[in-house]
Amino acid sequence: MRIGIFLIVARFPDQKSEQVLASALDLIVAAEEAGFADAWIAEHHFMSYGVCPSATVLAAVAIGRTSRIGLGTAVSVLSTQHPIALAEQAAMLHHLSDGRFTLGVGRGGPWVDLEVFGTGLERFEHGFEESLDVLLAALSRERVSGAGEFFSFREVPLVPPARLRPVLACTSPPTVALAAKRGLPMLLGMHIDDRQKSSMIAMYASHGGTPQAHMAAAVAHVANSTAEARNELKESLPRWLTPGLAGYVPVDNREPPLRDISAYADFLTRVHPVGSPAHCVESILRTSEATGIQHLILMVEGMGDHQRTLENIRRLGEEVLPQVTG
Repeated sequence: MRIGIFLIVARFPDQKSEQVLASALDLIVAAEEAGFADAWIAEHHFMSYGVCPSATVLAAVAIGRTSRIGLGTAVSVLSTQHPIALAEQAAMLHHLSDGRFTLGVGRGGPWVDLEVFGTGLERFEHGFEESLDVLLAALSRERVSGAGEFFSFREVPLVPPARLRPVLACTSPPTVALAAKRGLPMLLGMHIDDRQKSSMIAMYASHGGTPQAHMAAAVAHVANSTAEARNELKESLPRWLTPGLAGYVPVDNREPPLRDISAYADFLTRVHPVGSPAHCVESILRTSEATGIQHLILMVEGMGDHQRTLENIRRLGEEVLPQVTG
């Protein structure tokens, strides 16, 4: 299996955003030292849930701080960016990292970001397929043009050119179908269980998708016992999730998303590798067997404490990774 870390760059109460960003770099360096295959960085705007507004910028800094570990975006939100600009950034990171960078993209949500960045709700609701196709063209050719509803421009050269295959975050049937039609691997979220992951992979195949190296995110936390690990996260996660999820502000008048925070924390600790080292190994292998997924990225920041997160990464590297990647 291939195991990475997943950094939401979460800000807990009483933390400063700049400190959380600096700590994220330390976590990536620690993950490389612990033997993780890659580190994936999330993008969020205007919220404490995640305080990294540019996953590509943070990945660029991390590339300079590391030598082996892969870097990826999980994800860069395509609905608020021009696909050509994102392709140019990805190409630069590909070359500057000697091929260690992977671009992950997603549709995002109907949030205030669309208003602030001027891309609008119409492009989010109806233009994602066109945005993705322009991006894919830019990452597979040396020249690209646009002649669609949302992107119309003369042919231009890609400087620098790079042939890259992105990963597509999938949370809904239409996006799964699009990933299958374009032959892209999916990134599945930590908000669904193994049964739901398997269903989405079956849906991918039903739309003609060929077998891919799909990925999945999961929460991971190691303690001396499973009860201890679960209790720690059940106590800490609501401190982050309660203010963090409230940061999702719709761009129109629709109701903001609501979630039972306590129930969600219970779900995350129950279905993911949260427990003793042996339990974490069992959970990872069970997910792989049930879904066929061989690439997991582990959200390790659940305690909201930098030193505890470093210790979590170290213990996962020493006590869990050898049992699942050997």
